[in-house]
Amino acid sequence: MIDEAKPASTDAVLERLFQTIEQRRYADPTTSHTAKLFQKGTKKIAQKVGEEAVEVVIEAVRDNRKRLIEESADLMYHLLVLWADMKVVPGEVWTELARREGMSGVDEKANRDPAKSDS
Repeated sequence: MIDEAKPASTDAVLERLFQTIEQRRYADPTTSHTAKLFQKGTKKIAQKVGEEAVEVVIEAVRDNRKRLIEESADLMYHLLVLWADMKVVPGEVWTELARREGMSGVDEKANRDPAKSDS
C-alpha cells in the first residue's frame, strides 16, 4: 500500500520553497546554507544537484523508501536553488511539463530542436 502524505497543493509547497530560496539569496552565508550556495556560484550548485541525484539513485537501488524520500527532498531543494541561480522560475518548468503532457517521450525527443539539445 502506498502511504501518500500529500499537502493540500504540492505546487504551492514548491512555490513557497522557491520564494524562501529567493529571499535567502543575499542572507548571511555563515547562517544560511542557501546564501552559501549562491555565494559559491552556479558550478557548485550544479554539482550539489548531481550529488543529490546520485544519492536518490543509491537509495532507490537499496530499496530504502524512507531515505529515498529524504534524498528526493534534498534533490528538489538543490534543483530549486539552481533554477533561482539561473533565473528560471518554477512556472516555466510547469509550462514545459504541461506542453509535454500526453506526448510520448520518444515523440518529445524527436520534436526537440537539434540546435538546442546536446542529447
